[in-house]
Amino acid sequence: MTDAVSGISLPIPEGWYGQQLTIGAQVTSDDSYKCPGDTSSTCTKGGAYSAPALALGTRGDTAEEIAKADIAANAEESYGGKSYGGITSHDVLASEAVTVAGQKGYLVRWKAVTSKGADGIVESLAFPSPANARQMVVVRFGVDADQKESVLDEIAKGIRVSTGGGSGQDV
Repeated sequence: MTDAVSGISLPIPEGWYGQQLTIGAQVTSDDSYKCPGDTSSTCTKGGAYSAPALALGTRGDTAEEIAKADIAANAEESYGGKSYGGITSHDVLASEAVTVAGQKGYLVRWKAVTSKGADGIVESLAFPSPANARQMVVVRFGVDADQKESVLDEIAKGIRVSTGGGSGQDV
């Protein structure tokens, strides 16, 4: 799934679908259910999307600063609020340097403990855009804790430099 603004493409794991956003790209699990804290809303088992750090309002000068600054907002967006009755606590699962699409990046991964329903595994991954080194990209991940955490690594390892537009479906 191509994110033309950031110059990257996200892979679409099996059982997921993708869509281009105005400023980014998104992949989402096919599995959905009524949110435990608000049954009038639909929650999914997982998702990831990319956007420029500036568009998210995330501040920082390095990939590490941006990933660390973004993780709380990501957790709140993914598992906070009414959908899961709010986040009661979190555990830091990872905070480390990584290479993404040839760029030196940084990821922070939390387990967000919710008051209702599934706990979540959230990750904020930040790295310089391959298309513009002055632009930092953030990929926000969130998956229910009963899903394979390895899907986060699968998506992160599959991020590539994008060479053009398209849906990412043609092989």
